[in-house]
Amino acid sequence: MAIEHWGVVPDIIALAKGIASGMPLGATVSQSEVMDWVPGSHASTFGGNPISCRAALTTIELLEEGFIENAERMGAYILEKLKGLQKQFHLIGDVRGKGLMIGIELVKDRQTKEKAIEERSKVIQACFEKGLLILGCGENVVRFIPPLIITQREADTALAIFEEVLRKVEKTLKNRIVVPKRK
Repeated sequence: MAIEHWGVVPDIIALAKGIASGMPLGATVSQSEVMDWVPGSHASTFGGNPISCRAALTTIELLEEGFIENAERMGAYILEKLKGLQKQFHLIGDVRGKGLMIGIELVKDRQTKEKAIEERSKVIQACFEKGLLILGCGENVVRFIPPLIITQREADTALAIFEEVLRKVEKTLKNRIVVPKRK
């Protein structure tokens, strides 16, 4: 969780989705002083689903066996490579993220930060056609959210596809992208 990167100690944590690897389950985690409800005072439609609970226990085991470290290592690797691509492609305005959730902002002009909305859609579609599933976020951001088990070889394949697509999209839009003048 992101809170662990900044030393935050929350009173309550609400978890869902990922805790059971996509199975329907949510959890509320807190200290016993906060979670002092009388039995029966709180319920959930998905509460106690045995398949989802088993999936959550297995997910937690896998995280403890190295997936967290892989996410940190591979996230840093992918982020570094994307920041390298940012130097090559004027279409990339910003690259940001933590672990394996990375956002790449696409812009027509880095100075004004004019959003490259159509270009973002073209990048997503062209990547999909080449076998790389990436997601959009907002109007002009592309998200890389690979699985926790991603390998460097798989990351390199994804990055090669992304670079190829960026090159193609940027080439077709060369007249509309504002390239800063060199001093």
